[in-house]
Amino acid sequence: MVNYAELADLAEKLFEASDDDDELLAENLDTLDEETRGALLSSNLLNAYQVFYYFFRETPDDLIMERLQLHAASDLLRGLVIDEIDIYEVIFGVVDGSPVLAITDGERTLARFEGKGAYAEMVRYLEDPLDG
Repeated sequence: MVNYAELADLAEKLFEASDDDDELLAENLDTLDEETRGALLSSNLLNAYQVFYYFFRETPDDLIMERLQLHAASDLLRGLVIDEIDIYEVIFGVVDGSPVLAITDGERTLARFEGKGAYAEMVRYLEDPLDG
């Protein structure tokens, strides 16, 4: 188990090596052992956008990106509202080290997508009417 100081040093080295390039940061995270990568992806050392990009290798629209950048990766353990569509909310979270996107009306979950393909699946789902 990596202690927090070592994790912080590693994060700093990853940031320096990636030079604000999301793809390069994701590739560098891929090289880490699973335990260390998981610790970083659920820490306060990365932001939620960096985790989103790591899992999906997609850049969301500007508003979603800004919302994600304002939160620590650790906030994803309880889920974050990243978008609103009419009366629905899109929630992004990480459950057992895997990305989850859910569409909810506040009382019930209308759709849930899990894994690395979740973002693409959600986009396809949203292209169809939510009530049909």
